[in-house]
Amino acid sequence: MVSPQQALPGHPEPVFEVGDTHAVLGTSLRGPWPGTESIYLAMGCFWGAEELYWQLPGVVCTSVGYQGGFSPNPTYEEVCTGMTGHAEVVHVAYDPELVPTYDILKVFWENHDPTQGMRQGNDVGTQYRSAVYATTDDQRLLAQATLGAYQAVITARGYPAITTELSMASEHSYYLAESIHQQYLAKVPHGYRCHANTGLALPGPDQIRSSTG
Repeated sequence: MVSPQQALPGHPEPVFEVGDTHAVLGTSLRGPWPGTESIYLAMGCFWGAEELYWQLPGVVCTSVGYQGGFSPNPTYEEVCTGMTGHAEVVHVAYDPELVPTYDILKVFWENHDPTQGMRQGNDVGTQYRSAVYATTDDQRLLAQATLGAYQAVITARGYPAITTELSMASEHSYYLAESIHQQYLAKVPHGYRCHANTGLALPGPDQIRSSTG
């Protein structure tokens, strides 16, 4: 992982334009979305991750971009060098009355391998790391609780330790990816997908609450 001192300088302003309308949901990529919460999830290539979430009832908007790095306003090519520190993420804006945060995290844990470190499948690099960037304390605490619960599930199956990064999303730390990447698999239906249900289920929310008190 690149250090802040080694990272590329980035750009003072965005170097490309991104449209504002979600190609599937028709909502604004930038909001606001009244009554929603936001969370940023890194689970490998962001194309397939975004597709999983725009199909989830209660999700108001998704977008893909770069989070958790050091270089402002990066481009895809710069992120792919590993010299900006960013992860490829999907931003999920959701109505917690319709889809609880637990359900958002359930999709996250069950549809990628969170034990691989700086890669996901054949995609290798720090930008493909597993991460949850929360925007509320409740999200952060539930992410920690579900990580512990899922670790018990996968340990029982002989898998190694989870490497997922859990952090709070810092203010203005998310940068939208280029337009070609937004809702990519709606535009290119036969495009690259690397996500599938692993068959290893996260324990139910009641079990997680009872185990954490």
